[in-house]
Amino acid sequence: MESLQQLREKYQAVQAMNLKLNMQRGQPSDDDFDLSNAMLNILVEEDLVTPSGIDLRNYPGGQAGLPEAQGLFATVLGVRPSEMIVGNNASLKLMSNTLMWALLRGLKHGDGPWFNQSPKMIVTVPGYDRHFALLDALGFELLSVAMTPDGPDMDAVEKLAVSDPSVKGIMFVPTYSNPTGDTVSDETVRRLVGMKTAAPDFTIFADDAYRIHHLDDGDQHNPLNLLRAAEEAGNPERVILFGSTSKITFAGAGIGFMACSEANVAYITNLIGFQSIGPNKIEQYRHVKFINQYPGGLEGLMRDHAALLRPKFEAVQAVLTRELAGNGRFATWTQPKGGYFVSLDTVEPVADRVVELAKGAGVALTPAGATYPFEKDPHNSNIRLSPSRPPVEEVAKAMEVVALCVKIATLEVDE
Repeated sequence: MESLQQLREKYQAVQAMNLKLNMQRGQPSDDDFDLSNAMLNILVEEDLVTPSGIDLRNYPGGQAGLPEAQGLFATVLGVRPSEMIVGNNASLKLMSNTLMWALLRGLKHGDGPWFNQSPKMIVTVPGYDRHFALLDALGFELLSVAMTPDGPDMDAVEKLAVSDPSVKGIMFVPTYSNPTGDTVSDETVRRLVGMKTAAPDFTIFADDAYRIHHLDDGDQHNPLNLLRAAEEAGNPERVILFGSTSKITFAGAGIGFMACSEANVAYITNLIGFQSIGPNKIEQYRHVKFINQYPGGLEGLMRDHAALLRPKFEAVQAVLTRELAGNGRFATWTQPKGGYFVSLDTVEPVADRVVELAKGAGVALTPAGATYPFEKDPHNSNIRLSPSRPPVEEVAKAMEVVALCVKIATLEVDE
């Protein structure tokens, strides 16, 4: 094994290269966006009235979105079109709207507004920083449980849910979780939808952002559908699913959608009807027409995305295995079958030092601690790697730098 001095000499050589590489956020690449460029000009005058009879230029159309969009995106979440609400460009907006109405008015199956109940929300760690920030901004107390290879630590979840009526729900990513890539097992799904809860309106907010983002057609994770399982368990209002086309078409100009029971659809659309006359129908129909006309439809589009993403994830695995695998001295990392991230854990509590060293060598990483509430990783070990945006060659070079920084930070502990 190389000495710390030898590693530092390598680091200085890398610094002299003046690299500018970014592995911070899970943005699609321009090549991914190019797959959807045809969508920009796909609508013509004959499309101004949809097959369902809705005039795209006028107000009427409904809060739940175009029937054509409900039908298409229902296939993403594996639900019935009547259980869909299709909105504008961000699922986070639908999520925040639902939470705000829960705070102000309560949910359909609840006992009144949440704002005066000191609401708490269970979150998984490591997890998605935007979930933590949103919940904190809305005044929720965050209760962390571990994300395991089978999903949330259900022993911890069940204990929290039954102990306190102010624990109002759980928010997590069920398929190819951000950042670990873990997917809920069927047993975890059944326990979530069937468990006893102190709050009558305990709600599962499942951000299924990566539900169809498989990296390999032959090795896909397709978990038991939460909404169907909740219905079978006799708790049909317990689950709300969220998704979007942010990593299917355009990240900033896509479609956000959610799914819940038909009773919840009626309740929620009534409330959002006070905020808007309706979503952007032209954008919705543009997506419907483009995706339906794409070779192979939605599945064909996702296969083409996978073909672009897979080499980048393979590059991450190849470099980490070559540089860090062996005796477990330096780090462990996930090998996801889908999604947008790889989660790396340093053996020593040096994640912040790794990020600092990488920045000094021209590689931008997600801040250490970002995958925990308030950016406080109690182990100072987790680093989220985002290989989706840069070209493959840059991903490989960035990972070589990261591996070098992990080695240096680890050996510095014993210096």
